[in-house]
Amino acid sequence: MTRPLRRRFRSLGPAVARPPLTEALRASIGAGIGLLLTGLLTTALGLPPFLVAPMGATAFLLFAVPNSPLAQPYPAIVGNSLSALVGLLVIRLNADPHVAGPLAVGLAVLTMAASRSLHPPAGAVALLVVLQAPQGVPTGYGFAFAPVMLDTTLLVLAAVVWNRATGRKYPFRQPPVASAHGTSDTPPERRLGLSADDLSQILERLKLSANIGPEDLARLIGQAEAEATARHLGGLTATDIMSRDLTTVSPGDHPKALTAIFRARGFKTLPVVAADGHYLGVLSQADLLGISDESEDADHLMSTAFATARPDTPIAALLGLLADGGQQAVPVLDEVRLVGLVTRTDMIGALVTALAT
Repeated sequence: MTRPLRRRFRSLGPAVARPPLTEALRASIGAGIGLLLTGLLTTALGLPPFLVAPMGATAFLLFAVPNSPLAQPYPAIVGNSLSALVGLLVIRLNADPHVAGPLAVGLAVLTMAASRSLHPPAGAVALLVVLQAPQGVPTGYGFAFAPVMLDTTLLVLAAVVWNRATGRKYPFRQPPVASAHGTSDTPPERRLGLSADDLSQILERLKLSANIGPEDLARLIGQAEAEATARHLGGLTATDIMSRDLTTVSPGDHPKALTAIFRARGFKTLPVVAADGHYLGVLSQADLLGISDESEDADHLMSTAFATARPDTPIAALLGLLADGGQQAVPVLDEVRLVGLVTRTDMIGALVTALAT
């Protein structure tokens, strides 16, 4: 077999990697539970048929690939419902079924494209309406709302609960992350990169706009760039660049003493550490603003929401936090003991050294 022929045969093979068994089980159990609950609820409401066949395909998308743009709540609910209405309109033309079926699917695709609600199972919804009409199945316009819209909505709700309960983000299409400073500026780590419009145009040119959204692509590129930067730094970890001679404060220190330390040291954040060396939290200069009650102490003023790292945490994991993650520094812990602090200054120093070599 020639090489070009082998390449052609290979192109017909699987296009995605085999998912882990745990992921396959997560999706299959979720889809089954989602359809079961949807069927039981619609039956309880006395709405025959309790399920329509295309819901199986919708369930696959919602539970197996919940990150797909085609699986999000809007395209699922709107796409299925509009396609049902299209099918119901087509059968009123009294066209030959051989023509009505393709016409319904074609118009459904056009309608979904116009309404930005592309959802593959919706094509099957339009076809189902046309095929069941000659069998005497009720084809009033209410069919688009119950069971089609109702079934889809119930499935989406089940998918939201199941995916989040099993560690998947759904709905996945998230708006751009707002600036931590309350401004409209693009995050610092993306100011020299491509804009959302640039990414949208690239996706359109590659015919991938239905597979991934611009904001999700931006996140993917950001993570890839961070990983590439970390590799360029030679696999450095937090322990390689962290500050070790730390100025810390005690949980019982009061505002006056804390303010004096900030002024004397020039730091913007200070770790709060117990007498036995256990890390408790981080105190920022902003935490002291407007505090006049000297009975307050660091234990009540500090934040415990700061992300922390281990000594072997790769630099790639720290870049996003320090770029604009609301942190001036990342505490480095060995179990519960504070062993270092990676500040923005530490990170900038590491990057400068890497660029100079």
